[in-house]
Amino acid sequence: MCGFVGMFNNSANIEENRKIIKDMADKIIHRGPDQDDYFVDDKVSLGFRRLSIIDLEGGSQPIYNEDKTKVIVFNGEIYNYRELREELIAKGHTFSCDADTEVILHGYEEYGKDFNKRLRGMFAYMIWDMKEKVLFGARDIFGIKPFFYYSKGDSLMFASEIKSLVANPYFEKEINRERIPEYLCFEFIPTNETLFKNVYKMPPGHCFTAEEGKIEIEPYYIMEYDIDNSKSLEDWENLIAETFDGSIKAHSIADVEVGCFLSSGVDSSYVVKEISKDHKLKTFSVGFTEEKYSELKYAEDFADTIGVDIFTKKISADEYFDAAPSVQYYMDEPLPNPSAVALYFLAQKASEQVKVVLSGEGADELFGGYYYYQDPLAFQAYQKKVPKFARKAAAGIAGVLPNGFHGKRFLTRGAQSVDEYYIRNNYNFNYTERDKLLNPPIPAKKPSEYSKMFFDRCKGEDDITRMQYVDMNTWLVQDILVKADRMSMAHSLELRVPFLDKEMLKVALSIPSKHRVSKDLTKIALRGAARKQVPEKQASMPKRGFPVPLNDWLKQDKYYNLVMEKFTGPVAKEFFNVDYIVELLENHRNGKAHNMKRIWTIYSFILWYENYFVRDGEVAA
Repeated sequence: MCGFVGMFNNSANIEENRKIIKDMADKIIHRGPDQDDYFVDDKVSLGFRRLSIIDLEGGSQPIYNEDKTKVIVFNGEIYNYRELREELIAKGHTFSCDADTEVILHGYEEYGKDFNKRLRGMFAYMIWDMKEKVLFGARDIFGIKPFFYYSKGDSLMFASEIKSLVANPYFEKEINRERIPEYLCFEFIPTNETLFKNVYKMPPGHCFTAEEGKIEIEPYYIMEYDIDNSKSLEDWENLIAETFDGSIKAHSIADVEVGCFLSSGVDSSYVVKEISKDHKLKTFSVGFTEEKYSELKYAEDFADTIGVDIFTKKISADEYFDAAPSVQYYMDEPLPNPSAVALYFLAQKASEQVKVVLSGEGADELFGGYYYYQDPLAFQAYQKKVPKFARKAAAGIAGVLPNGFHGKRFLTRGAQSVDEYYIRNNYNFNYTERDKLLNPPIPAKKPSEYSKMFFDRCKGEDDITRMQYVDMNTWLVQDILVKADRMSMAHSLELRVPFLDKEMLKVALSIPSKHRVSKDLTKIALRGAARKQVPEKQASMPKRGFPVPLNDWLKQDKYYNLVMEKFTGPVAKEFFNVDYIVELLENHRNGKAHNMKRIWTIYSFILWYENYFVRDGEVAA
């Protein structure tokens, strides 16, 4: 796991470009503390930071082809690189090392951009073709590995993290104010834009070509469901079990020790049990000093049952709040998911003993793990029996009732189609609330307009499937995988996600929704597969997320005052209606409203802004 940086040179001075590219790479030394190296010619500069996992002695980047007309920088792991390497050797390619990076370079030489479809793994890379004067790059189909680029006028630069771009003297730093409303609704920007103006995210499954100042972004892969109704539930359970066994073996390839994150849920338990069959394993888990929020007991009991070592940490409120500025710095953009701070400490704990961990991200999105995937089944009878005008009227009445009113959520959502009600704004601010919050208000689309493209892509599928498809293309990419990558790499730890494997995806995109979700159960087929390996207690464990005591902490004087200081400070006054956000905090403290997510969304934004615009790209001490 590594990090790369690069640019089309703005200066003709080679030494100046060499210094710039090194300064950019130094900003992501946490992604690769083991080695750095650079390529600089009259057109392009590339930089690389390496975390050595495979071919520890060789594998240094940038890597060249045989005649040194092409050079690559790459972040990720290719799990089928050995088979691809043998195929390319048979076609006459000569390799200088045993690293997976070189397979991508020779594969591109042989097959061009179509080679991306052959890769099994997580990746982002950039190739400079010195002969054709073309930059070519790509990102994996899930978006596991990050890829950002800045384009303005004659300036084009790219990097694994935005903080590297900020370090370039030709980067013009400006906040993208127009996108703040989307952040407040989703907790991320649901497009390829970022909160830095002219900085963009390469979409998953896309490739990038830059030539003579022109940039072309095009897909090489688009997810599509192909439901197979011919198999029984047992058939699907067996297929998942067989495919997952292969994915675990592929994701365990390394020349260093591999560990696992372990929580109380079925996903991480399944990963741990599978890999422990062939490896002596260390597992890692965190909880909180507040026992009612801690999952440590479940994780420790499971580790003891199957005979693996477990290393744990309890996080205090002081530690949580002290780490929050660093978390937002490493994120690059504000990400207010409260579990991100816990993940920061989990990665820190694991990095003390291993360089690679496996984790369970992606299982919920692919196999139907969230409770709200059950909503369409609950709404079915209501929507069939009650005319739409009557449902709309009931929703209007429910809308003015207090948030704690029983049935409010059912009535408001039951009046809408899935593409109207299903979007992640229920986590933060809806589009009317954000107009009161922002000072001055910023015109923006309704949240549902951003998910329309993904709903339209799978128009013929049932509502459960469409909800999952939206999550795989938004929430998974922009939230779950962002915090997984940034929090692990903040501690120079490679995190691998065996559920997010192209072979697992083929299975997931074929399973009928009745084998994914019922009125009573989520992840039906996946749980059935897991039962073949893990105890019933773990296989049946309901989805808990990553419970955090933040709701309680924000009511305590010390942390209430800490947040209040930011809510009445200069950054808050620049962007927000201070009276409104102070009222949110007061109402939460007094028990009048449950505003934890809203408060943390604003607080995270302020911490992020202070890191990048007040301290000029430096994390708080």
